[in-house]
Amino acid sequence: MQTAVVTGAGSGIGKAVAQAMLGAGYAVVLAGRRADALDAAIAEAGPNARNGLAVSTDVTQAASVRALFDKAQARFGRIDVLFNNAGMSAGGPFGELTLEQWQRVIDTNLTGSFLCAQAAFRAMQSQSPRGGRIINNGSISAHAPRPGSAPYTASKHAITGLTKSIALDGRAFDIAASQIDIGNASTEMAQRMASGVPQANGTIAIEPLMDVAHVASAVLYIAGLPLTANVQFMTVMATKMPFVGRG
Repeated sequence: MQTAVVTGAGSGIGKAVAQAMLGAGYAVVLAGRRADALDAAIAEAGPNARNGLAVSTDVTQAASVRALFDKAQARFGRIDVLFNNAGMSAGGPFGELTLEQWQRVIDTNLTGSFLCAQAAFRAMQSQSPRGGRIINNGSISAHAPRPGSAPYTASKHAITGLTKSIALDGRAFDIAASQIDIGNASTEMAQRMASGVPQANGTIAIEPLMDVAHVASAVLYIAGLPLTANVQFMTVMATKMPFVGRG
């Protein structure tokens, strides 16, 4: 049985992916800030819940991330997949952003992803058989910003550089790295799209959403590849959302 660690697993995309991986026969370590949400996500997995482990984690804190991976290895023996998903958004007019807003997003989305990826990398390079797969949650915003989204957009552009660096440095250790860029998956965070969000031309427009199950299926596909093959970048999005041609 392969072992996956999923961050931000208490809700939204992380929860959907964690439950799909449990359903596909993975042992899954669910990480997130809220222990109650993690426990509920595992309980909803039914008979597969026995292969789930909830670990309350703050990805911005190195000690908390180390504890997460120590517990994962102690319980399941190895790390085969990391879905680096934990993230947050904060924004507003560029001239009005505060340093605190900027740092909170960068600490979570970028530094948190680095800390988790590094901990997974270290486990993967030293385990036997060695190797594994790190899948970073990028975003459509890794390519094109929304209005008033500088911290989030900057963090997601940086994830692309992080992914490429992990992929390059991981070659010697049979570690593959991927980035999945997700657009308008139907989660609690994305429900505002259905009521209208600001567009680049100054208007407010309703945007289409897609079932988050399609994201989970995409992550499962990447995770299921042999380590001799990799999806370096994947975009999965609501077909008619404003991405191509945004702005």
